Amino acid sequence: MLQSEIEDHYRTYSLLERLLHNPAKIKDHQLEFQIEPQIMSMLIQRYYKFDDAVYRDILGKKLSTRNRKDLDDLSERTGINILSCRRQFDNAKRVFKVVEEMPGLVVKNIIDNFALDKELAKSYATVVFLGSLRFDCTKRKLQYLSFQDLSHCAHAIMANWTCKEQGPEQDDTEFDREFLLDLKDLRVMLDKDREHKHLVCAKVKPQMLEKVFQDVENNFKTYTRAILGISCGLHRSREMRTLFIDMVEKCLEPWYAAHWSRADLSIFLAAYTHSALEMDALREAELRQSWERCMNVLSACLTCLHKDKKEKK
Repeated sequence: MLQSEIEDHYRTYSLLERLLHNPAKIKDHQLEFQIEPQIMSMLIQRYYKFDDAVYRDILGKKLSTRNRKDLDDLSERTGINILSCRRQFDNAKRVFKVVEEMPGLVVKNIIDNFALDKELAKSYATVVFLGSLRFDCTKRKLQYLSFQDLSHCAHAIMANWTCKEQGPEQDDTEFDREFLLDLKDLRVMLDKDREHKHLVCAKVKPQMLEKVFQDVENNFKTYTRAILGISCGLHRSREMRTLFIDMVEKCLEPWYAAHWSRADLSIFLAAYTHSALEMDALREAELRQSWERCMNVLSACLTCLHKDKKEKK
């Protein structure tokens, strides 16, 4: 009798799994399975739950049959069952295919079509956003970053650099191209680096150790050229795709070499952002807005990507 009961449960789950591929249709079959709505919701969340290690590995890769075959290696490296790896991969691919071309807000689209809770939907939105816009997340120098690190950056970008405003063209998986082109005008700050440096140094000196402050003072021109170089090139698709590795190589590595802590970086970026807004170079409202939108993202990403030696291990 017990065996018959267990076999019955397996048959039910086998039938139910097909519906879990399309949770929006589950309500149509509620009576068929006689499962309470809260239990059904729990099943959906559990089915689409993922391991950070699996989704970190697939970020920046095509969700192709070829990459699905590589999951054996991932399973061996992480100790996660191969069947679980395949389910997670297939779930990501399924969500991606359904919502990639949908207008509107990607998190809402995922919730509406897959009945996921908001936090889980945000994680899937990371996969869709970074995948559809082909961000490079696979470089060796980026392997220390977790899925949550890159998700934090992805959502900062979506909130500030995409067509998020309500209207017929609302789509936070599409960049606001006009804004990205406007960023080229921030080159004006390169000619005002002395004034900018003076204002920044006045703000950070009371908050930094002398050694770090001296580094800011001595290398400000190098640092501002790195930040502005990244910002002014974002209208080119290739530059956007390599944003994360560019931030590591052009900004973070020099700061690591100078022994900046994350607190030092936060102090510098806040002063760097706000000091520019005090300058005549950014007196035009549109330019000020471009600067703030740009630096909101770069500051959020750089502070998140900055790790001390213990965190990198």
